[in-house]
Amino acid sequence: MEYKKLPDLKGLVTLKAVVELGGVDEAAKELNIGQPAVTKRLRALDNCYGVPLMLREGRRLELSSAGERVYQYARLVIDHQTSLMDDLDQLRAGQNKLRLEATFAIGEHVLPEQLLRFAETWPQYRIESRLGYTRRIQTRLATGLADMALLEQAPDHPDILVQKWLDDELLLVCGPNHPLWGSGALDKSELVNLDYVLRETKSSMRTGLDKALREIGIEEIPTAMEVGSTHTIVEILGRGRYVSFLPRFAVQESLDAGSLYHIKTTGLDIKRTLWIARSRANIQNPVADAFVDVLLGNH
Repeated sequence: MEYKKLPDLKGLVTLKAVVELGGVDEAAKELNIGQPAVTKRLRALDNCYGVPLMLREGRRLELSSAGERVYQYARLVIDHQTSLMDDLDQLRAGQNKLRLEATFAIGEHVLPEQLLRFAETWPQYRIESRLGYTRRIQTRLATGLADMALLEQAPDHPDILVQKWLDDELLLVCGPNHPLWGSGALDKSELVNLDYVLRETKSSMRTGLDKALREIGIEEIPTAMEVGSTHTIVEILGRGRYVSFLPRFAVQESLDAGSLYHIKTTGLDIKRTLWIARSRANIQNPVADAFVDVLLGNH
């Protein structure tokens, strides 16, 4: 490889700033440099890659097709650089931090209690948590941008270690005003006759649900709404018209309190496993080891 042809990090930062801030002037102000310096860095990137990355459309600069790819690369590189600086800070501080990610449903319903237990048991350690979709979380784990994740699907990647955490299942539930409240078992053939409010298609639970339905010959169910929060779905179910498939861990308290009803379905049983996933890039992390102990009930 000819290292002299590699792009300059400042050039990538500048391209990202121009795109996200809307122009050369705005980027110059944000980076505290002159406009000519911004233009010079963009031209240097063009020369590096041998193709124009930005084209002028009227008074605005727009990314070319090649520029779109380089912009995505720039975002990844800068994320890695930020992560590296965080890692170095962590080393200087004595490795007392964990970068944790979780799916939205786990983050809403399970993670808060685990974080509280961890803080009480290990007050000297710190966890930085964020929520996201499974696919993006797996990418961040595999590239070392996250140390650990709590997932509803097991990643299949050589740079990610996975261990079983909890058993779970998706349940068909309704609110107290729904006609099926208190009913007996529902045959799977009747599922296509109900009105649903479901999690969005990118979510892990929706992926698992769609797969389970296809396995019993149902390609599609009537979905009136797709909602990105299980809390919101539970609120909607209280109005009485809709049903939903939700994880047991998310609805168990509502079932126990009598504000939701589990509609048992003959011929459909959606068992799942929740997973702890760790990046091989930071496997020697005492905070991760301590948090796993808490998750598994060892502390």
